[in-house]
Amino acid sequence: MEAYRKAYEEWLSNPYFDEATKAELKAIENDDNEIKERFYTELEFGTAGLRGVIGAGTNRMNQYVVQKATQGLANYINKVSAPQEGAQPKGVAIAFDSRHMSPEFADFAALTLAANGIKAYVFESLRPTPELSFTVRELGCIAGINITASHNPPEYNGYKVYWEDGAQITPPHDTGIMAEVKAITDYTAAKTMDKDAAIAAGLYEVIGEKIDDAFIGCLKKLVLHPEAIAQESKNLKIVYTPLHGTGNIPARRVLKELGFENVYVVPHQELPDGDFPTVSYPNPEADEAFELGLKLAKEIDADLVLATDPDADRLGVRVKDAKTGEYHTLTGNMSGCLLADYEISQKKALQGLPEDGVLIKTIVTTNMADAIAKYYGTGLIEVLTGFKYIGQQILGFEQSGKGTYLFGFEESYGCLIGTHARDKDAIVAVMALAEAAAFYKTQGKTLWDAMIDMYERYGYYKDDIKSITLKGIEGLQKIQDILNTLRQNPPTEIGGYKVLSVRDYKADTIKDIATGEVKPTGLPNSNVLYYDLTDDAWLCVRPSGTEPKVKFYYGTKGTSLEDADAKSAALGEQVLAMINEML
Repeated sequence: MEAYRKAYEEWLSNPYFDEATKAELKAIENDDNEIKERFYTELEFGTAGLRGVIGAGTNRMNQYVVQKATQGLANYINKVSAPQEGAQPKGVAIAFDSRHMSPEFADFAALTLAANGIKAYVFESLRPTPELSFTVRELGCIAGINITASHNPPEYNGYKVYWEDGAQITPPHDTGIMAEVKAITDYTAAKTMDKDAAIAAGLYEVIGEKIDDAFIGCLKKLVLHPEAIAQESKNLKIVYTPLHGTGNIPARRVLKELGFENVYVVPHQELPDGDFPTVSYPNPEADEAFELGLKLAKEIDADLVLATDPDADRLGVRVKDAKTGEYHTLTGNMSGCLLADYEISQKKALQGLPEDGVLIKTIVTTNMADAIAKYYGTGLIEVLTGFKYIGQQILGFEQSGKGTYLFGFEESYGCLIGTHARDKDAIVAVMALAEAAAFYKTQGKTLWDAMIDMYERYGYYKDDIKSITLKGIEGLQKIQDILNTLRQNPPTEIGGYKVLSVRDYKADTIKDIATGEVKPTGLPNSNVLYYDLTDDAWLCVRPSGTEPKVKFYYGTKGTSLEDADAKSAALGEQVLAMINEML
């Protein structure tokens, strides 16, 4: 019997698995392909935790997969903390979003922790990702669990693990936890206990309002120009959509408490709904996420339109051009730079910048960030893709006493103002963009005017991304072949730009093409290639960590918006042509 059939039969016959699970599996008994899809492998616990389609089976998100992952986490926590403390380890904070099965998965995780003697602090209802990150540190927890699949389609859910610094797990904890999860080969090895018994034993505590107040209080302290808000709060009109997710209450609360009077929430997208009925998938990067918000914005003549994804760690933005009445899209790079420039310039004007102040970005984020850091004389640190590496830098500053965090962002619509959290925070970004809009309004400018001012000051940077999807085992091999070909035959010219240097993050090398000099990247091992090109252009090639894709990030610099658009489009086409020749 095939291994996947054996696993299927085990789930059907073992009394450990509940009747609802067995009924779901019984319904597919004549569909071998579906059985294979659900059981041919286990849903992999990777550096970002778990993410998959909800359903019964080893390759699906369900209570047994969640319990097994949590048992591995509990084993790791008990291994690293008990010997040092000689007592019950610190607790674990658990949050969840609006997706199907999120509250249930949160409870299954909590009760597995409790059965292992680890206290779980569980939010009473859905909360945003940044609040979970904040809570881990606020309550002095050893770890955190967030039940979310971010912006994936409705049939998905996920499970992210945070460590005691409030950031998603990084070495050595990520590999340590993954090893413990992998070591559990029997799903019945996961412990659990009765919820009432866990509460009675002090191992399950419901949290909510007190943490909310502390979280919002931290955000409000980050406001730089309360006088601008007081002056323009009656005049500024903001349209906001939580896209059926967790952002609705905290985003509206912080704006209201700061005095913004004209906040209009998109009615059909206001309430939590795991089906995300108004969008095909709830991604603030997608134009469809803004259709209803823009319709409302035009009706009320709004200054800006803001959309947070379901777990409220990423923010999409549209801003009005007062001259044309048009609403412009701000990409993650654009909104990140707008906020970076606002935060750093106003901190400098109000209190001066610390000598060791640092702006942090990921390697696939716009070079405009470098120009901003240079303009204000701050440090600039580049990290690998993933906000946890920005969190890791903040922890390093704290531990060494060297370095002051000013701002951090990545191209995929995520940023962090302040150090209250160690992950992307769309709630603080909503607040800061509204504040920036009020500040620029006192000067007779819109956010779009401020963006144009930045282009004039730093240059017209344009950044984009292309991807090629290559599914299946053959596809994975082709993706590796592309990276291998580029390594073995490094291009000297890409899209008409000369290659100045090649960074190979897998080999930990940066090679200067003109001199042949080689130095280390200084970053962790990662299967990524990066080309610094002439005229401040660049290209980065990396396989997706979550999808069967190879991604090509690239940037150009023009003399105007039109020139930058044309240069970017040309480079994108030539990169795809170069790759297609390899396939």
